[in-house]
Amino acid sequence: MSLTTTLKLNNGTEIPAVGLGVYKAEPGDEVYHAVKSALELGYRHIDTASLYANEEGVGQAIKDSGIPREDIFVTTKVWNDEQGYEETKAAFKRSLERLQMDYVDLYLVHWPVPGKFTETYKALEEIYHDGKAKAIGVSNFEPHHLEELLKEAKVTPVVNQVELHPQLQQQAVRDFCAKHDIKVEAWAPLGKARYFDHPVLQELAVKHNKKPSQIIVRWQYQGGIITIPKSVNKERQQENVDIFDFALTDEDIEKIQSMDTNKRIGAHPDEFDYGV
Repeated sequence: MSLTTTLKLNNGTEIPAVGLGVYKAEPGDEVYHAVKSALELGYRHIDTASLYANEEGVGQAIKDSGIPREDIFVTTKVWNDEQGYEETKAAFKRSLERLQMDYVDLYLVHWPVPGKFTETYKALEEIYHDGKAKAIGVSNFEPHHLEELLKEAKVTPVVNQVELHPQLQQQAVRDFCAKHDIKVEAWAPLGKARYFDHPVLQELAVKHNKKPSQIIVRWQYQGGIITIPKSVNKERQQENVDIFDFALTDEDIEKIQSMDTNKRIGAHPDEFDYGV
């Protein structure tokens, strides 16, 4: 088990179970060095998005790493004001140009924009059939969004990336996705470090001689959840993923499950301001 350990998606594509998120990593030097250091540490999964405005730095760091492109799993996403069939195809082309790549490994609909996300996903299906994305999926979709999408989709999403951490465990989303062979991926997987002092995390950190962040990432890993903790600091990047030399017991996992308060950091998809 290591940072190259993968999960198989429903189209046969393999995705590294743990990766690096670059949300709010500043364009230019910061994101460039963050991705470069992560790759040096053994990360092989990088998650960016059009919204983050840092695809150029991500692409340049990958290009300069000396690691073969096919050995790195790259995700990007189409933002809300780029959605719609033709608009999404144009947005994807811009993302490829910024990344300096011929393809991405995973392309996601970033949020379910009402009245647009099914047309947006049709563009993703075309991109997928053209081989420009090895896999396609969605982000921030509730079960009712997925039900609407699956009525028209010809390609089942491989992933649904949602806010997920011990205080927001998303069981209903996870159950729906499991039923339809859609992997769940966690954004804000560490809860933005807002409750590392929680007694359960503190107890388990002492028990396993680990940090609260490592307990959380290990819990997600053992639960089959893809996770992309974010850090621009090399030492913290290493720390976040130092999870392969211990295992949580069933009792440990039950304690973490007791932390679920359905408390979000971001917006609920049904309350998000889409500006439409």
